[in-house]
Amino acid sequence: MNRRSILLTAAALGAALATPMGHAQDGPIRLVVPYAPGGPIDVTARALAERVRDSLGVVVVDNKAGAGGNIGADLVAKSAPDGLTIGIAATATHAVNPWLYSRMPYDAAKDFAGITQMVRVPNVLVVNAARAEQLKIRTVQDLIAYARANPGKLNYGSGGNGSAGHLAGEMFKQKAGIYALHIPYRGASPAQLALLAGEVDFNIDNLAAAAPNIKAGKLKALAVTSLAASPMLPGVPPLSDTFKGFSIDTWWGLVAPAGTPKPVITRLNKAFTDALKAPETKTRFEALMAEPVPTSPEQFDTFMAAERAKYQSVVKASGAKVD
Repeated sequence: MNRRSILLTAAALGAALATPMGHAQDGPIRLVVPYAPGGPIDVTARALAERVRDSLGVVVVDNKAGAGGNIGADLVAKSAPDGLTIGIAATATHAVNPWLYSRMPYDAAKDFAGITQMVRVPNVLVVNAARAEQLKIRTVQDLIAYARANPGKLNYGSGGNGSAGHLAGEMFKQKAGIYALHIPYRGASPAQLALLAGEVDFNIDNLAAAAPNIKAGKLKALAVTSLAASPMLPGVPPLSDTFKGFSIDTWWGLVAPAGTPKPVITRLNKAFTDALKAPETKTRFEALMAEPVPTSPEQFDTFMAAERAKYQSVVKASGAKVD
């Protein structure tokens, strides 16, 4: 075989090994989910991994739970910036934990490159429907009026110190100028059971978790915590109607390690945003009360920076800390 033949054979072999990412691949793309299997984040990640197979090849979902999502996020931060390891960035891992934990294994602002936001899920201010009827609490204004007329009597539950429900509750108290005792539970489900049992007066819960009991008439939704009303909860106003700019949604998206080449980020962004825009994806995510929100990499980076700034003040005001 002459030199020209050898070079042509080598080029052909390189083309055969090249992936849609534009580089030689030692294995499938790993998508790190920093939470346990079965939850909404895991379900949406797996759905997208299926939809991008044609454009990116095999994407393997790898659950690395622990430390409020920090273990999985740290794995992504310290991976090679070659597009073969990407991960989920969530409200906790990239906006709350940097202020909640005394020590962080990664820098949420510097160690990642945004790919796209994936979804947003509104939180919802809910009360026990039967108790609310007894107390004539039918609106946010009614709840605030009750708190002011009965100082020291109101309390609320959450899934634990520093949880989304806790921080949303603290933000609500600050805006409303009321006092309500925070009662932390070991998870959002026990907190919701406490509300159903009448042990607490209100919760700010994830819409996906609260929706079944809202539909069953056991919980009454007073407001959603997004800037606008949610099409998934018709007739329920946003808290921003009462407090301008109030916004504390749950969200998650995709990130790569910092230093990942721009062409790789661009290709990943196109594959995943195309998948997020597909009608089948929208239908599937709506069942989880999740709204697809595809963005550019730059938009997602800007969004995460704004969320970190917002939660810095919220966490500080709450006094929550994890050592």
